[in-house]
Amino acid sequence: MEINGKTKLYGIIGNPIEHTMSPRIHSTLADALGIDMVYVPFQVAKGQLEAAIKGAYALNICGMNITVPYKNAVIPFLTQIDKRAQIAGSVNTLVRDERENQAGFIGYNTDMSGLWRAMQEDGISLKNEQIIVLGAGGVGRAIAFLCADSDAQQVYLLNRNVAKADEVAAKVNSSLRQSGKDCVTAMALADYKKLLTGAENRYIVLQCTSVGLAPNVDDVVIEDNDFYHYVKFGYDLIYTPWETEFMRFVTANGGVAYNGLKMLLYQGIEAFEMWTGCKVTKELADKVYKKLQDAVV
Repeated sequence: MEINGKTKLYGIIGNPIEHTMSPRIHSTLADALGIDMVYVPFQVAKGQLEAAIKGAYALNICGMNITVPYKNAVIPFLTQIDKRAQIAGSVNTLVRDERENQAGFIGYNTDMSGLWRAMQEDGISLKNEQIIVLGAGGVGRAIAFLCADSDAQQVYLLNRNVAKADEVAAKVNSSLRQSGKDCVTAMALADYKKLLTGAENRYIVLQCTSVGLAPNVDDVVIEDNDFYHYVKFGYDLIYTPWETEFMRFVTANGGVAYNGLKMLLYQGIEAFEMWTGCKVTKELADKVYKKLQDAVV
Protein backbone atom coordinates (compact mmCIF):
# COMPACT_ATOMS: atom_id res chain seq x y z
CA MET A 1 0.00 0.00 0.00
CA GLU A 2 1.03 3.61 -0.50
CA ILE A 3 1.26 5.74 2.65
CA ASN A 4 -0.13 9.25 2.27
CA GLY A 5 -1.27 12.14 4.42
CA LYS A 6 -4.59 10.43 5.17
CA THR A 7 -3.16 7.07 6.23
CA LYS A 8 -4.26 6.21 9.76
CA LEU A 9 -1.72 4.83 12.22
CA TYR A 10 -2.32 1.97 14.66
CA GLY A 11 0.13 -0.14 16.62
CA ILE A 12 1.04 -2.44 19.48
CA ILE A 13 3.06 -1.66 22.60
CA GLY A 14 5.09 -4.27 24.48
CA ASN A 15 8.54 -5.32 25.62
CA PRO A 16 9.85 -7.38 23.91
CA ILE A 17 7.83 -6.90 20.76
CA GLU A 18 9.87 -8.38 17.89
CA HIS A 19 7.92 -11.67 18.02
CA THR A 20 4.47 -10.11 17.54
CA MET A 21 2.20 -11.44 14.78
CA SER A 22 -0.39 -8.71 15.21
CA PRO A 23 0.86 -6.65 12.20
CA ARG A 24 0.15 -9.68 10.01
CA ILE A 25 -3.46 -9.75 11.23
CA HIS A 26 -4.19 -6.06 10.77
CA SER A 27 -2.30 -5.61 7.51
CA THR A 28 -4.17 -8.54 5.95
CA LEU A 29 -7.53 -7.21 7.14
CA ALA A 30 -6.79 -3.67 5.96
CA ASP A 31 -5.64 -4.84 2.53
CA ALA A 32 -8.69 -7.08 2.09
CA LEU A 33 -11.13 -4.34 3.08
CA GLY A 34 -9.36 -1.46 1.34
CA ILE A 35 -8.72 0.52 4.53
CA ASP A 36 -5.96 3.14 4.42
CA MET A 37 -4.06 2.28 7.60
CA VAL A 38 -0.74 0.94 8.86
CA TYR A 39 -0.08 -1.07 12.02
CA VAL A 40 3.34 -0.80 13.67
CA PRO A 41 4.98 -2.54 16.66
CA PHE A 42 6.47 -0.21 19.31
CA GLN A 43 8.93 -1.49 21.89
CA VAL A 44 8.52 0.58 25.05
CA ALA A 45 11.26 0.42 27.67
CA LYS A 46 10.51 -0.07 31.34
CA GLY A 47 9.48 3.19 32.98
CA GLN A 48 8.43 4.80 29.67
CA LEU A 49 4.85 3.53 29.40
CA GLU A 50 3.11 6.74 30.49
CA ALA A 51 5.21 8.80 28.11
CA ALA A 52 4.44 6.34 25.30
CA ILE A 53 0.67 6.56 25.84
CA LYS A 54 0.73 10.35 25.96
CA GLY A 55 2.99 10.44 22.91
CA ALA A 56 0.71 8.09 20.97
CA TYR A 57 -2.23 10.40 21.57
CA ALA A 58 -0.20 13.49 20.66
CA LEU A 59 0.89 11.81 17.42
CA ASN A 60 -2.75 11.10 16.51
CA ILE A 61 -2.38 7.33 16.68
CA CYS A 62 -5.92 6.05 16.28
CA GLY A 63 -5.72 2.86 18.32
CA MET A 64 -3.27 0.55 20.05
CA ASN A 65 -2.94 -3.00 21.25
CA ILE A 66 -1.14 -3.64 24.54
CA THR A 67 0.81 -6.80 25.23
CA VAL A 68 3.19 -8.19 27.86
CA PRO A 69 4.19 -6.75 30.28
CA TYR A 70 1.86 -3.74 30.19
CA LYS A 71 -1.73 -5.08 30.17
CA ASN A 72 -2.26 -4.07 33.79
CA ALA A 73 0.33 -1.30 34.06
CA VAL A 74 -1.34 0.76 31.32
CA ILE A 75 -4.62 1.20 33.23
CA PRO A 76 -3.68 4.33 35.28
CA PHE A 77 -2.73 6.17 32.08
CA LEU A 78 -6.13 5.81 30.37
CA THR A 79 -9.07 8.21 30.41
CA GLN A 80 -11.52 5.34 30.98
CA ILE A 81 -11.66 1.55 30.92
CA ASP A 82 -14.48 -0.74 29.92
CA LYS A 83 -16.27 -2.51 32.79
CA ARG A 84 -15.17 -5.99 31.74
CA ALA A 85 -11.55 -4.85 31.40
CA GLN A 86 -11.77 -3.23 34.83
CA ILE A 87 -13.02 -6.44 36.43
CA ALA A 88 -10.42 -8.49 34.60
CA GLY A 89 -7.70 -6.02 35.62
CA SER A 90 -6.26 -6.31 32.13
CA VAL A 91 -6.38 -4.11 29.02
CA ASN A 92 -5.15 -5.16 25.59
CA THR A 93 -6.93 -2.71 23.26
CA LEU A 94 -6.97 1.08 23.28
CA VAL A 95 -9.46 3.21 21.38
CA ARG A 96 -8.89 6.93 20.97
CA ASP A 97 -11.15 8.91 23.31
CA GLU A 98 -13.03 11.44 21.18
CA ARG A 99 -15.10 12.93 24.01
CA GLU A 100 -14.84 16.64 24.60
CA ASN A 101 -12.13 17.68 27.09
CA GLN A 102 -10.55 14.21 27.03
CA ALA A 103 -7.01 13.59 25.83
CA GLY A 104 -6.13 9.92 25.77
CA PHE A 105 -7.43 6.43 25.17
CA ILE A 106 -10.21 4.17 26.46
CA GLY A 107 -9.13 0.65 27.42
CA TYR A 108 -10.86 -2.61 26.53
CA ASN A 109 -10.10 -6.32 26.88
CA THR A 110 -10.59 -8.42 23.74
CA ASP A 111 -8.55 -11.37 25.07
CA MET A 112 -11.64 -12.75 26.82
CA SER A 113 -13.97 -12.42 23.86
CA GLY A 114 -11.20 -13.67 21.56
CA LEU A 115 -10.86 -16.91 23.52
CA TRP A 116 -14.64 -17.25 23.76
CA ARG A 117 -14.98 -16.96 19.98
CA ALA A 118 -12.16 -19.45 19.43
CA MET A 119 -13.80 -21.98 21.76
CA GLN A 120 -17.19 -21.45 20.13
CA GLU A 121 -15.63 -22.20 16.76
CA ASP A 122 -14.11 -25.37 18.21
CA GLY A 123 -17.52 -26.41 19.52
CA ILE A 124 -16.61 -26.02 23.19
CA SER A 125 -18.90 -24.43 25.78
CA LEU A 126 -17.85 -23.34 29.27
CA LYS A 127 -21.35 -23.59 30.72
CA ASN A 128 -21.67 -26.07 33.61
CA GLU A 129 -18.08 -27.21 33.10
CA GLN A 130 -15.30 -27.68 35.66
CA ILE A 131 -12.39 -25.49 34.62
CA ILE A 132 -8.76 -25.39 35.71
CA VAL A 133 -6.90 -22.16 34.94
CA LEU A 134 -3.11 -22.42 35.21
CA GLY A 135 -1.61 -19.04 36.09
CA ALA A 136 -3.04 -15.99 37.85
CA GLY A 137 -1.30 -13.25 35.91
CA GLY A 138 -3.07 -10.69 33.73
CA VAL A 139 -4.28 -13.24 31.19
CA GLY A 140 -5.18 -15.81 33.86
CA ARG A 141 -7.29 -13.28 35.71
CA ALA A 142 -9.15 -12.30 32.55
CA ILE A 143 -9.74 -15.94 31.62
CA ALA A 144 -10.93 -16.85 35.13
CA PHE A 145 -13.47 -14.04 34.85
CA LEU A 146 -14.55 -15.21 31.40
CA CYS A 147 -15.11 -18.76 32.67
CA ALA A 148 -17.09 -17.66 35.73
CA ASP A 149 -19.14 -15.19 33.71
CA SER A 150 -19.88 -17.93 31.14
CA ASP A 151 -21.64 -20.02 33.81
CA ALA A 152 -18.90 -22.54 34.51
CA GLN A 153 -19.82 -24.85 37.36
CA GLN A 154 -16.46 -24.39 39.09
CA VAL A 155 -13.20 -22.61 38.26
CA TYR A 156 -9.98 -23.68 39.98
CA LEU A 157 -7.29 -21.00 39.71
CA LEU A 158 -3.84 -22.54 40.24
CA ASN A 159 -0.73 -20.44 40.72
CA ARG A 160 2.75 -20.96 42.19
CA ASN A 161 2.15 -17.96 44.46
CA VAL A 162 -1.13 -18.90 46.12
CA ALA A 163 -1.54 -15.41 47.63
CA LYS A 164 -1.75 -14.02 44.09
CA ALA A 165 -4.35 -16.64 43.19
CA ASP A 166 -6.34 -15.79 46.35
CA GLU A 167 -6.32 -12.10 45.42
CA VAL A 168 -7.48 -12.74 41.86
CA ALA A 169 -10.17 -15.25 42.88
CA ALA A 170 -11.54 -12.81 45.48
CA LYS A 171 -11.76 -9.99 42.92
CA VAL A 172 -13.47 -12.16 40.29
CA ASN A 173 -15.95 -13.61 42.80
CA SER A 174 -16.72 -10.18 44.22
CA SER A 175 -17.41 -8.75 40.76
CA LEU A 176 -19.88 -11.53 39.92
CA ARG A 177 -21.43 -12.25 43.30
CA GLN A 178 -24.60 -10.27 42.53
CA SER A 179 -25.15 -12.62 39.60
CA GLY A 180 -24.76 -15.67 41.82
CA LYS A 181 -21.50 -16.71 40.17
CA ASP A 182 -19.22 -17.11 43.18
CA CYS A 183 -17.37 -20.10 41.72
CA VAL A 184 -13.62 -19.35 41.54
CA THR A 185 -11.41 -21.25 43.99
CA ALA A 186 -7.73 -20.38 44.43
CA MET A 187 -5.17 -23.13 44.92
CA ALA A 188 -1.41 -23.47 45.09
CA LEU A 189 -0.09 -25.06 41.91
CA ALA A 190 1.69 -27.68 44.03
CA ASP A 191 -1.71 -28.86 45.34
CA TYR A 192 -3.08 -29.89 41.93
CA LYS A 193 -3.32 -33.54 43.01
CA LYS A 194 -6.27 -32.60 45.22
CA LEU A 195 -8.28 -32.23 42.01
CA LEU A 196 -7.49 -35.74 40.75
CA THR A 197 -10.58 -37.47 42.06
CA GLY A 198 -13.80 -38.72 40.50
CA ALA A 199 -14.31 -39.29 36.81
CA GLU A 200 -11.38 -38.88 34.45
CA ASN A 201 -11.45 -36.64 31.34
CA ARG A 202 -13.72 -34.11 33.00
CA TYR A 203 -11.78 -30.83 33.20
CA ILE A 204 -11.25 -28.09 30.66
CA VAL A 205 -7.74 -26.79 31.39
CA LEU A 206 -6.57 -23.36 30.24
CA GLN A 207 -2.80 -22.87 30.32
CA CYS A 208 -2.28 -19.12 30.82
CA THR A 209 1.42 -18.92 31.73
CA SER A 210 4.44 -18.37 29.48
CA VAL A 211 5.89 -21.79 30.41
CA GLY A 212 6.70 -23.70 27.23
CA LEU A 213 7.04 -20.59 25.07
CA ALA A 214 9.84 -20.80 22.49
CA PRO A 215 12.76 -21.22 22.96
CA ASN A 216 11.93 -23.16 26.17
CA VAL A 217 9.75 -25.61 24.28
CA ASP A 218 10.36 -28.60 26.57
CA ASP A 219 9.00 -26.88 29.68
CA VAL A 220 5.53 -27.58 31.06
CA VAL A 221 3.71 -26.27 34.14
CA ILE A 222 2.60 -29.72 35.35
CA GLU A 223 4.67 -32.72 34.30
CA ASP A 224 2.52 -35.56 35.59
CA ASN A 225 0.52 -37.94 33.40
CA ASP A 226 -1.92 -38.55 36.25
CA PHE A 227 -3.05 -34.92 35.98
CA TYR A 228 -3.70 -35.17 32.24
CA HIS A 229 -5.87 -38.28 32.64
CA TYR A 230 -8.48 -35.84 33.98
CA VAL A 231 -8.27 -33.36 31.07
CA LYS A 232 -10.83 -33.59 28.25
CA PHE A 233 -9.93 -30.28 26.55
CA GLY A 234 -6.67 -28.42 27.01
CA TYR A 235 -6.05 -24.90 25.71
CA ASP A 236 -2.52 -23.54 25.74
CA LEU A 237 -2.66 -19.81 25.04
CA ILE A 238 0.86 -20.05 23.61
CA TYR A 239 1.06 -20.53 19.83
CA THR A 240 4.83 -20.83 19.36
CA PRO A 241 5.65 -23.68 19.14
CA TRP A 242 2.58 -24.93 17.29
CA GLU A 243 2.34 -27.92 19.63
CA THR A 244 3.55 -27.25 23.16
CA GLU A 245 4.64 -29.83 25.70
CA PHE A 246 1.39 -29.16 27.59
CA MET A 247 -0.58 -30.01 24.45
CA ARG A 248 1.42 -33.21 23.94
CA PHE A 249 0.64 -34.31 27.50
CA VAL A 250 -3.07 -33.64 26.91
CA THR A 251 -3.28 -35.64 23.68
CA ALA A 252 -1.08 -38.48 24.95
CA ASN A 253 -3.57 -39.04 27.76
CA GLY A 254 -6.74 -39.03 25.67
CA GLY A 255 -7.67 -35.34 25.67
CA VAL A 256 -8.06 -32.84 22.83
CA ALA A 257 -5.55 -29.97 22.73
CA TYR A 258 -5.60 -26.52 21.15
CA ASN A 259 -3.06 -23.72 20.98
CA GLY A 260 -3.69 -19.99 21.31
CA LEU A 261 -3.52 -18.96 17.65
CA LYS A 262 -7.30 -18.66 17.20
CA MET A 263 -7.50 -16.57 20.36
CA LEU A 264 -4.80 -14.29 18.93
CA LEU A 265 -6.77 -14.08 15.69
CA TYR A 266 -10.10 -13.20 17.25
CA GLN A 267 -8.81 -10.74 19.84
CA GLY A 268 -7.14 -8.94 16.92
CA ILE A 269 -10.29 -9.04 14.80
CA GLU A 270 -12.35 -7.60 17.64
CA ALA A 271 -9.87 -4.73 18.07
CA PHE A 272 -9.89 -4.10 14.31
CA GLU A 273 -13.70 -4.01 14.26
CA MET A 274 -13.74 -1.54 17.16
CA TRP A 275 -11.26 0.77 15.44
CA THR A 276 -12.69 0.71 11.93
CA GLY A 277 -16.39 -0.07 12.34
CA CYS A 278 -15.98 -2.85 9.75
CA LYS A 279 -17.36 -6.35 10.22
CA VAL A 280 -14.92 -9.17 9.45
CA THR A 281 -16.57 -12.12 7.72
CA LYS A 282 -15.85 -15.75 8.59
CA GLU A 283 -14.29 -16.16 5.14
CA LEU A 284 -11.84 -13.31 5.76
CA ALA A 285 -11.11 -14.52 9.31
CA ASP A 286 -10.21 -17.93 7.87
CA LYS A 287 -7.88 -16.29 5.34
CA VAL A 288 -6.05 -14.40 8.10
CA TYR A 289 -5.85 -17.55 10.23
CA LYS A 290 -4.23 -19.45 7.34
CA LYS A 291 -1.58 -16.73 7.02
CA LEU A 292 -0.87 -16.89 10.76
CA GLN A 293 -0.72 -20.67 10.64
CA ASP A 294 1.73 -20.61 7.72
CA ALA A 295 3.98 -18.28 9.71
CA VAL A 296 3.98 -20.48 12.82
CA VAL A 297 4.11 -24.05 11.52
